Amino acid sequence: MPANTDILFEPLTVKGVTLPNRIVMAPMTRRKSPGNVPGADVAAYYRRRAEGGVGLIITEGTFIRHKGANGYDGVPDIYNEAALTGWKHVVDEVHAAGGMIIPQIWHVGAHRVKGVEPDRDVPGYAPSAIATGDRDVPVEMTNEDVKQCVADFAEAAVNAQKVGFDGVEVHGAHGYLVDQFFWERSNQREDEYGGSFENRNRFGKEIVEAIRAACGPDFMIVFRFSQWKIDDYKTRLANTPEELELFLKTLSDAGVDVFHCSTRRFWEAEFEGSDLNLAGWAKKLCGKPVITVGSIGLENPDWAGAKSTDVDELVKRMSDGEFDLAAVGRQLLSEPDWPKMIQQGRYDDITPYTKEALSGLE
Repeated sequence: MPANTDILFEPLTVKGVTLPNRIVMAPMTRRKSPGNVPGADVAAYYRRRAEGGVGLIITEGTFIRHKGANGYDGVPDIYNEAALTGWKHVVDEVHAAGGMIIPQIWHVGAHRVKGVEPDRDVPGYAPSAIATGDRDVPVEMTNEDVKQCVADFAEAAVNAQKVGFDGVEVHGAHGYLVDQFFWERSNQREDEYGGSFENRNRFGKEIVEAIRAACGPDFMIVFRFSQWKIDDYKTRLANTPEELELFLKTLSDAGVDVFHCSTRRFWEAEFEGSDLNLAGWAKKLCGKPVITVGSIGLENPDWAGAKSTDVDELVKRMSDGEFDLAAVGRQLLSEPDWPKMIQQGRYDDITPYTKEALSGLE
């Protein structure tokens, strides 16, 4: 008999924002915004997930104004007036359907390849001139570049606040720019942003502080981080709980309200000697609300295809206090009504995820 899922549907209040339940839509890059402007189809896409019962939607990555911030054509920005008008429509549609929504703001850093819109001749910028994977060697950011980038993250958050978003998520995961500063392999700087673990955390800290100062004390700031990187699934940002605690404390003290702990499989233990996953450790070490993520609702986490499965393990861990919120990604592409179906125990009616769902915007 499936576990009682009531805990997934309890409300949670963060910074005055009451989420109707604990189910989050994970950010997923869709590349369906021509000219970097989210259109009516994007608004309908997000509204459909709110109608299906998602409590909090985190949008696809939206790139900031800073040079070289975007890495993929068809991704929306969060600074041009046309894009902000489009986002206002998205927010209004989601709110009308009873959901809450925040944008994920990002800069891809060294992952940029020349030729990507909007400024196709601009190269990638990164903490150090070190290529990731088989990409071009990026331009090492000057200290002035770093300061401007911090300001541009704050501008993006202010723009999000102005159009009615319920908060903002900073993308500090997966080997993109903020994470490139955290990661010793990609950050070989010799100034105050490189070297020691504390110095490598400085860029992320300053971004959060700038957003907090610009948006005020009551604006929800979510911070997404990961151990793994797109080009290295086995690497680790923090090798011990002590390092993770230092990392989290720096960002928590700067103003982070919620940590979004990105893992590929939520049920996997993070450190030896404990069954806690990354989110569980984050909650234990900093006490802030945390989001877990990683193949939730999927029986087979491979991209080739997956089957819907029950949520017994998820419910058990949340009931034990390991994490507060659960982000669902791919399964919501195939089945927008996944939350309602889980609540009603209609597991057999859930449309399984297939890779074909990635190509549409339904």
